[in-house]
Amino acid sequence: MKENPKGNAFGTFGGVFTPCALTILGVIMFLRFGYVVGNAGIRNALLIVIISKVITTLTTLSLSAIATNTRVRGGGAYYLISRSLGPEFGGAIGLVFFAAQALSVAMYVIGFTEVMLQFLPADTSPALVATITNLAVAGCVYLGAGWAIKVQFVILASVVLSLVAFFTGAIPASSWQLLTDNWAPGYQSGSSFWLIFAIFFPAVTGIMAGANMSGDLRKPEVAIPNGTLLAVLATLIIYVAMAIMLGASATREQLISNNLVVSEISASEALITLGVFAATLSSAIGSMMGAPRILQSLAADEVFDRLKYFGVADQDGEPRRAIIATALIAQAGMLAADLNSIAPLITMAFLLTYGLLNLATFYETITKNPSYRPTFRFSNLYTSALGTLGCAAVMLLIDWQWAILAACLLSGLYYYLLKLNLQAQWGDLNSGLLFERTRRNLMKLEDGLFHPKNWRPFVLALSGTAFSRPHLVIFGNWLTQESGMLLLGQVVPGDLEDQSERLINQEKILHTLIKDHSLQAFPAVLIANDYTAGVQALVQCQGLGRVRPNIVLMGCPLSQDRMAVFCPLLRGLAKLQRSIVILRQTDNPELDGMPPEGTIDVWWRGRANGELMVLLAHLMLTHPSWRGRELRLLRVIQNESAAEEVQQHLNQLLSAARLNGHVQAVASADPIKTIHQTSRDAAFVILGFAIPQPEDDAEFLTRIETLVGSLPRVAMVCSAGEMNLES
Repeated sequence: MKENPKGNAFGTFGGVFTPCALTILGVIMFLRFGYVVGNAGIRNALLIVIISKVITTLTTLSLSAIATNTRVRGGGAYYLISRSLGPEFGGAIGLVFFAAQALSVAMYVIGFTEVMLQFLPADTSPALVATITNLAVAGCVYLGAGWAIKVQFVILASVVLSLVAFFTGAIPASSWQLLTDNWAPGYQSGSSFWLIFAIFFPAVTGIMAGANMSGDLRKPEVAIPNGTLLAVLATLIIYVAMAIMLGASATREQLISNNLVVSEISASEALITLGVFAATLSSAIGSMMGAPRILQSLAADEVFDRLKYFGVADQDGEPRRAIIATALIAQAGMLAADLNSIAPLITMAFLLTYGLLNLATFYETITKNPSYRPTFRFSNLYTSALGTLGCAAVMLLIDWQWAILAACLLSGLYYYLLKLNLQAQWGDLNSGLLFERTRRNLMKLEDGLFHPKNWRPFVLALSGTAFSRPHLVIFGNWLTQESGMLLLGQVVPGDLEDQSERLINQEKILHTLIKDHSLQAFPAVLIANDYTAGVQALVQCQGLGRVRPNIVLMGCPLSQDRMAVFCPLLRGLAKLQRSIVILRQTDNPELDGMPPEGTIDVWWRGRANGELMVLLAHLMLTHPSWRGRELRLLRVIQNESAAEEVQQHLNQLLSAARLNGHVQAVASADPIKTIHQTSRDAAFVILGFAIPQPEDDAEFLTRIETLVGSLPRVAMVCSAGEMNLES
């Protein structure tokens, strides 16, 4: 999302502290804090305030760390989470957080309406008053955030005056007897500590009010940490003092049954009424300013296609389309619920958001991401972990069913976005987390002892320029898709000085083709003056530690001239202790096509190559394209009398390898003719071969052509012997 140069440029006090403080000192403080103290008692009310403030303080530390590590633009919590945890988590929590902010508008407007009805005729419709108020709040924000912020300075002054009036009246009205009477909890029927906590918690969720304005701040990396922490500290002092004074100056019955008990205790009911109006309206305005900016940022990132309409801002940078959407959602919330019903829902949404924000900084720290260098130094691994666990625990304690439902909703949105395969235009935590896991696993793999049981196919397929040998790509994918790795190798002839640009272009082409065909493969392009040296360099240099190519997959030369290069290459690969598979295929397969019908025939001549041949056939059969086909393990014998014994041996071999297949011993004096006749209808044939000696190079092509004959699809295998079929 691009910053709008015509947007606002607020400072720490006006852009962060004021909206945060006014949202925290809102409707709950004036209309429900007496109810909280009356039920929970002073002791537990203080505990509720402290737990709430611990969670919001830990979240503020995480918020400050991210805000000082990245260039913060519009979108608040959504922007911060998406840039750390990726577009899937960011999109999911962004939608939930937007809904929570929009419903917060409804909560504040309902609170305003409760007070306003005291001054209106008894038959006045609450829905009408709430609707008019909602339209007024939306209209105020629609005029522009700059105007709304200026109004909030006046509102802040009104709230300060109302607090002065409350304490001025509460101090002389307080008594030690009332304080001791109200010290312990006295929950009404159906109430509990965590239910009261859920009603109170929205009071402290204003910490995001400043971050939601991130795109309109002059220096968000300075304003967000300083302004938010100052607001948290100031409001903590106010709530602690207010809990004590409420409990010391009113009876429990008054605290629970009278929503306007704060007004009755104060020195001036008029100032309290002014403060209630100011606080509820300012909180509503703050949420009405923040929610549209979240929706606008979400839409501008094109996370949800249907939200693109709301990503457009007017010339002055105001997201007026999103403001209208927020007002409509708030209106629906006002008509559907009351203050006590809507508060727990908002609590769940905010706790979910705070938990993910803490989780983001936790993972940034634990993965040791070099780009994670926040200038804010008071957030660390332990504060982030404690914040994450605290949010999760409180959600479960409030209502485990709602907590699970909220988690399922978030998970559903996450997996929906995951299936869309969103391509983030920013660096996120996913790649860093994957890198750290990969690094650790590679180090563990390097330290452990290798056992043939742990062998995996790591195939280097010499696929040529832009998949010019598609049959090698397809065969390599059959072998590795389920349990291995595939490298698509290419040697660019020439020297680095002349061919560097071509190297980069070929890598891009391979990346594109891999993505277009949904292959699980990696490109490997290398410049070399000599093809043989280039292939040998690819084999030696690709991979890390033990994760290196163990099979080289090659095409079969069709001319004697190429065979002069091919045979020395085979001997070099054998010296490097790599298994070799030569693929001879006469048809031209499609990359996305299905293999032909028929069996996979493996012609056994002994364990030297046979074990790898059988395992390759098994790997092919695990690929979705080959599932349901049959493996045939065949052997040519000289005498018919040995057929039963040989077949029994082959069955034992398959049984020891825990593989299913059909075995057959074929008696013949002409093995090559027998192979051609027996496997003429097979979908694929796997044969063994031996590396030619230098004096046999001239005859090697003829030997291959004779061995393969008219069989359309043949893989010839020479094993390096590092795996064991029975492991």
